[in-house]
Amino acid sequence: MAVIRKVGVVGAGQMGVGIVQVFAEAGYEVVVVGSSQSTLQKAVGAIDKRLASRVEKGTLSADQKQSIAGRIRTTTDLNDLAECDLIEESIPENLESKKELFAKLDLICKPETIFGTNTSGLSVTDMAAAVKRGDRLLGMHFHNPAPVMRLLELVRTIVTSNETIETVRAFGETLGKTVVVAPDVGGFIVTRLFTPFLLGAVRMLEEGIATKEEIDVSMRMAVNHPMGPLEVVDFIGLDTELSIAEALYEETKDPKYAPPLLLRKMVTAGWLGRKCGKGFYDYAKK
Repeated sequence: MAVIRKVGVVGAGQMGVGIVQVFAEAGYEVVVVGSSQSTLQKAVGAIDKRLASRVEKGTLSADQKQSIAGRIRTTTDLNDLAECDLIEESIPENLESKKELFAKLDLICKPETIFGTNTSGLSVTDMAAAVKRGDRLLGMHFHNPAPVMRLLELVRTIVTSNETIETVRAFGETLGKTVVVAPDVGGFIVTRLFTPFLLGAVRMLEEGIATKEEIDVSMRMAVNHPMGPLEVVDFIGLDTELSIAEALYEETKDPKYAPPLLLRKMVTAGWLGRKCGKGFYDYAKK
C-alpha cells in the first residue's frame, strides 16, 4: 500500500481552504494551488484567523499554530504539484472544468500520484475517464466546514482499484475522519439524502407555508440541527446547491431533486448566500 507524505489541493475557495487546514493540522506538507495570489492570500488569512481563535481559546498552542502554517505552501502553478503523493481537487462544480484539470495533472504528476475530487454530486467516473490513471482516481468528499465535520466519503468508481481505496481510507483516518465508501451514484450518500430536505425547505418558503425564520428555528429546535435548512443553503451557496440539484435531477429524473423556481431566481439575481452577503438572509446587516 502506498504511503502518502506530501499532498496537494487545487482550489482555494471555502472548501479548499478547509481541506488545506485539515491536511496541515494532521502533519502533512501541503501545496495549495489558487487562481491568483490575492485568492491565496485570502485563503491563508482565513486559516490563520481560525487557528488564532483556537490559540485564544487555549485549544492550540502558539507553537502548534506556527508549525501548521509552516507546512502550507501556496502557488498559482500546477507544475508545483508534480511530486505530491495525493492531490485533492476542490474547484467549482463544473464537470468539464474538473476533467480538464485532471487531464493536465495526469501529464504533470508522477505515475503513483492519487487524484481525489471533492465533488458532492458530479460523476467521478467521467473524471476518471479523462486520465490514464483511472484506477488511482476517486471521490474524496469532505463536508463543510472541513476542519469541523468528521465524515469523509470516499467514492469508488468501477475502475478505482482496491489499493487506492485502502490507501486513501488509511490516509483519511490519519486526518481524524470517519471514513465511509460510497458507489459512484448521484449525490453518493450524504448529498443524495440531504438534498431533498434542503429543496423541501425552499419549496415550503416558496409556497408561503412558513417564513424562513419559522422553518429554520423549527428544525433547529425540533431535530437539534445546528443550522436550519435555509441557513445551510446560504452557507453552501445557492449556486452550488442549484448545480447539485440539477445534476441529481438529470441523473435520476426524480422530482424530489427538481430545483425550485425560487432557488433559480435567487441565483439569477446574484443572491448566492453568505459568500456574497445575501441569500435567504441578509449578511451585510450582520
